[in-house]
Amino acid sequence: MSGAGRSTAAHALEDLGWYVVDNLPPAMLDDLCTQVEKAGVERLAVVLDVRSWTLFEQLPTMYDDLEHRGLRPEVLFLDATDETIVKRQSSARRPHPLQGDGRLADGVRVERSLLADLRSVADVVVDTSGLNPHQTASRVAHFFASERAEELRVLLLSFGFKNGVPTDADMVVDVRFLPNPHWVAELRPQTGLEPEVRDYVLGQDGAGPFLDQLEGMVRLVEPGYLREGKHHLTVAIGCTGGKHRSTAMATELGRRLSGSTMTVRVLHRDLGLE
Repeated sequence: MSGAGRSTAAHALEDLGWYVVDNLPPAMLDDLCTQVEKAGVERLAVVLDVRSWTLFEQLPTMYDDLEHRGLRPEVLFLDATDETIVKRQSSARRPHPLQGDGRLADGVRVERSLLADLRSVADVVVDTSGLNPHQTASRVAHFFASERAEELRVLLLSFGFKNGVPTDADMVVDVRFLPNPHWVAELRPQTGLEPEVRDYVLGQDGAGPFLDQLEGMVRLVEPGYLREGKHHLTVAIGCTGGKHRSTAMATELGRRLSGSTMTVRVLHRDLGLE
């Protein structure tokens, strides 16, 4: 989506050593693959956006051509709420490519409709609504920095329900069943990253068994994801504000999963911290 961080993601991939081509007509991808293979380029990223929307009907043919080469592209879709996109485009004083004589919001609605099918088949969806450019680049790096093809890359995302449920999560779990440290005066100013809050949250009845079950679920789906060609899993763990319970639980789950065959990263959306 326009305003969702396309340029930020492209720059992040370039920093990771990917060869990035922006706004390539899909019909030209087969020829491009031939050229980059001859040049010894192993990682190619092609940026498609609404500027080439009239060419999206060529995507099925593009996939067929790549399949004949023995290649399967991964689709990264960058999204954001309509409100976020309108705010960003307005701040940049840029019209939306599809708004015509209408309002900016009208262009966003048309674009979302045009890209709906592409979003539905995406391997990775990143909702950048609550992210700054550094955090967006970090999310992209987490998913695409690996040299190991046969591994599951797990992102554990803490968040607050009051700020909205992440639309890019594969699993959403709710830890609001645990007592809220917000109501403990000495813990209220702290976060789940600090020992006092962490110990309070993890010491509550049900916290340990819940983490046991959640850890087991992630480990259970790992081989199935890889078998189906999916290498990315985002688990969103939410509490009311995203400050105490979800932060502590996501951090502890990350500790438990680290050192396994997965690559695990923890991001605290509503703290703005990784």
